[in-house]
Amino acid sequence: MIQVKDFRGHIRNWEALCGELDIDKALSREAREEAILIKAYETWGYDMAAHMYGMFAFALWDEEEQKLFCLRDQLGTKPFYYYETTDGKLLYGGTVRQILEQEGFVKELNDRVLQLYMTLTYLPGEDTFFKGLKKLLPGRYLVWQDGKLTIERYWKPNYRPDYSKSLEDWADELHNTLKEIMPEVKTDEEDAWSFLSSGVDSSYVLAMTDIENAASCGYDHEALDESREAAKTAELLGRKMNRRIIQPEEYFGIVPWVMYNMEQPLGDASAIAFALGCRSVAENTKLCYSGEGSDELFGGYNMYRNAERYGDNLKTFYVGNTNIMKEDEKKRILKKYYDDVLPIDLVKDIYAETEDLDPLTKMQNIDIQIYLEGDIYLNVDKMAEAAGLEIRMPITDMRIFDIAERMPAECKIPPAREVDGERVESPNKAAVRMAANKVLPDNIAYRKKLGFVVPIRYWMADDRYNGDVRAKFNSDMAEQFFNVDEINAIFDEYVGGDSDLWRKVWTIYTFLVWYEEYFVKR
Repeated sequence: MIQVKDFRGHIRNWEALCGELDIDKALSREAREEAILIKAYETWGYDMAAHMYGMFAFALWDEEEQKLFCLRDQLGTKPFYYYETTDGKLLYGGTVRQILEQEGFVKELNDRVLQLYMTLTYLPGEDTFFKGLKKLLPGRYLVWQDGKLTIERYWKPNYRPDYSKSLEDWADELHNTLKEIMPEVKTDEEDAWSFLSSGVDSSYVLAMTDIENAASCGYDHEALDESREAAKTAELLGRKMNRRIIQPEEYFGIVPWVMYNMEQPLGDASAIAFALGCRSVAENTKLCYSGEGSDELFGGYNMYRNAERYGDNLKTFYVGNTNIMKEDEKKRILKKYYDDVLPIDLVKDIYAETEDLDPLTKMQNIDIQIYLEGDIYLNVDKMAEAAGLEIRMPITDMRIFDIAERMPAECKIPPAREVDGERVESPNKAAVRMAANKVLPDNIAYRKKLGFVVPIRYWMADDRYNGDVRAKFNSDMAEQFFNVDEINAIFDEYVGGDSDLWRKVWTIYTFLVWYEEYFVKR
């Protein structure tokens, strides 16, 4: 007998699986997904994830073999944690808090990972800030039997560029594949909204649905308010636009709630705005679409343009999308520094997977395995759940990823062209934009990426809003981890006009807020 002990997510191709596994399609969603997991395990065993599309992490108990089988999806859209107790038990689950509450868990801070966090603003890899508590990494499964833990990798990216197809061919394949996926993302009975920014990805997703309501976050700071452009997109597509204007007071006020529900500190300033957006949307619906994944899969970030220039030197410094503090600075700031804990060590094996491939693919592979899992997908999962919202990401799909694996770098970021004697940069995500252009006008499909920006660099320098930052930087709590004179020097320099330092200030601050939530208040 197989029992589902833990499941979080959404099985996208449930209808096809019900037919293949002889499961009643009329079952409720909960009963249907449970039946799929059990029948899939009985039919395909450890290879079951190769037959499933969607977002999932789960634990199954095999009563006959007295064996626990846990699996996390290929890209890590849903988290999964485990902990071995001193008396030989395994605690596990999709959230940190459900493990913290179980008998046998000993809550201790893992201070070794703080210096990784201070560089990346999130925590990649299998370690967490709780000593002994591990993450099951994407594309892995875990087996616990007879007191023995085994972890195997069942999937990893397999890049194989196909140069036989044109950019137009790739755009057609991408568009046709997304067209096939979209009907699976929700049933006709489900009501959903869609997050909408000024970018091409969320606009493309919305254009490919019949969803009536779009939602966007904005600010009174006009230069950074992409909700205005999003509203124009919604109007063009004939959808209702719901703009949530975020004020600095509520932004800073919700930080403790965000860090508590994130369960691990996250120094991504957009996470706070996203949390407010999730809470706002959850007042109207319990299901929302979002466009995550496209930038990492298809070359959306401007830094990817430097790939060729970096060349083989990448493996000496590139550890992902963010890299805000170097080792010498952390040695100066931290009370305790571990010489054997280096961000670059996290990615050595990942670089080995793409040894013979182009620099762009190397950068993307790092971000897909490190940044997406550690920052983007964690944020989406935790903030949606805390708000009582379910988010589904149509572009995050293994059928889309298969296209990204085969698409040459030149079709993601084409080389610059010469027009009338001048060098003209081609747009990033060229194939995605060409595909989106089939349902969106040029001015939206080819709009420059703004990114989900927040006016934090301006707000946090304002004494009306930064009182808690100052207090945390001068607290006994900060004294445990940092040389407070050093972190206050960074803060003072930032407030004094060097706005580029905001990320360092924010990353230290969010760690302290998280620590207070988990080790001081509780």
